[in-house]
Amino acid sequence: MMKIHLYKVRCSILCILFFSTFGAFAQNQIKWDLACAYPVSNFHTQNLQTFAADVEKATQGKLKIVVHPNGSLFPSNGIKRAVQTGQAQMGELLISSSANENPIFGIDSIPFLATSYKESARLWSLSKDTTEKALQKQGIKTLSAVPWPPQGLYSKNPINSGADLKGLKWRAYNPATSKIAELVGAQPITVQVADLAQALATGTVNSMMTSGSTGVDIKVWESLKYYYEVDAWLPQNLLMVNQKEFDALDKATQDIVIKYAKEAQQRGIVTSEQKNKSDKEILVKNGMIVAPPSAPLKSELDRVGRIMVAEWIRNAGDEGQKIVSAFKQ
Repeated sequence: MMKIHLYKVRCSILCILFFSTFGAFAQNQIKWDLACAYPVSNFHTQNLQTFAADVEKATQGKLKIVVHPNGSLFPSNGIKRAVQTGQAQMGELLISSSANENPIFGIDSIPFLATSYKESARLWSLSKDTTEKALQKQGIKTLSAVPWPPQGLYSKNPINSGADLKGLKWRAYNPATSKIAELVGAQPITVQVADLAQALATGTVNSMMTSGSTGVDIKVWESLKYYYEVDAWLPQNLLMVNQKEFDALDKATQDIVIKYAKEAQQRGIVTSEQKNKSDKEILVKNGMIVAPPSAPLKSELDRVGRIMVAEWIRNAGDEGQKIVSAFKQ
């Protein structure tokens, strides 16, 4: 009987120690929510999930980042505000969607300014400091920037010239895409990516400028037929964190977050380039016609680009002029 009693005592002590240790761990664990606008299948989302897993492993579970895809936590146009106010500790944002706040946020979406990965990287290097300072004033820290593949032109019917753009129901997702619609005579209709497949299926929109990756994500071939490789721009997705939440981390954990954000940036850029090629192959495989723009269409889009560069510089002032001038040198 004495042995049984001692055994029960030992078991009780071990249970108390286990649950005390587990409780202390759970209490000390930091959980962050990361709001994302894109589906689980998208390469940006997958990159974020790898980043979150890397951070959790490197911190031995001390910092757990939960990725919320497809606008499930906040819609894409609410992510920046959520991070700024601390409703979400982290978020990934198409920074050009906030260009109405500050022109610098829209520099990567000026049509036909930076049209390749090399040019996109150079434009970001020239505008990075100004962009980050503007976000810092709003209590946001930038961790990484990953470009989308070049933006192409999707349509239901053939587009051979600027005249074919008039009257189209044009999906807009930032100020730049709305302005393009205005300049070519199309009707801009704001549709966030989570609602895009339905908008196409119902005929709410029948044309848009976006990447091959977005087209594959939403199975665009079910609604549209043509994809023109106009390479309009490469918009940047920024991974951002609420500055106060970041500052509350110990230095070692901060360093881990920064390290794996940098790795995510490099991985994301490489993947973006790979997807630019493979996703267009998927479009063709599913019956879409993928082709370069005709000379008349390219001429019309170049006209739009010149107008929008000049307009952006007027809005951005001397600082914007310096960035564009340095980029064109």
